[in-house]
Amino acid sequence: MLTAKQHELIRFIQQKLEETGISPSFEEMKEALDLKSKSGVHRLISALEERGFIRRLPNRARALEVIKLPEDSVTSPSKPAAPANDTVVAVHAPKTAAPEPANDIIEVPLHGRIAAGAPIEAIEGQASMPVPAALLGPGDHYALEVSGDSMIEAGIFDGDFALVKRAETARDGEIVVALVDNEEATLKYLRKEGGMVRLDPANGAYEPQIYEAGRVKVQGKLAGLLRRYH
Repeated sequence: MLTAKQHELIRFIQQKLEETGISPSFEEMKEALDLKSKSGVHRLISALEERGFIRRLPNRARALEVIKLPEDSVTSPSKPAAPANDTVVAVHAPKTAAPEPANDIIEVPLHGRIAAGAPIEAIEGQASMPVPAALLGPGDHYALEVSGDSMIEAGIFDGDFALVKRAETARDGEIVVALVDNEEATLKYLRKEGGMVRLDPANGAYEPQIYEAGRVKVQGKLAGLLRRYH
């Protein structure tokens, strides 16, 4: 089942594809659905993508394809109606017009600084930062500014912004935001050893941090990086 906003969004995307051959921008979708921010559009698109109604075309920020429409959606008058026993109507975007590149931007929460060395306190701030939509996949994301050099061998440097997908679990070897004792957060490789958790740095100058499993909570998995050059 889709929510009312999800229904409204997929109908709007399909309408734009039929009219122009180009999927609407995040700004157009935000205005059409009367949403306060583009992050709301991103969440709706991610939900539709996860349910198999739409997909993003690779390497293009403004390229969405409608895979199927909800059962109660009305087909275009120029198209034949589906048989009564069909549950979905598959409608693909016209192939005559190539999607144009766009720089859609999503505002993600910025939750302060996170240590890539010894753990530091995780700051829950109210700020946000703009991120190109093409860098984010499905799911809810936030950003953290990296402090320290213990992950430099993984290409993560002091002052980088880590883009993190919210998650409570992770596989061995993934880079995670780990909260230790509910008060200190760090960015490390996750390793599980029986009833213990080892947080491994990516710098030979630092030692792994080993904790009882109950002391460590995964708060997200690294999804990408942003770096400023001065």
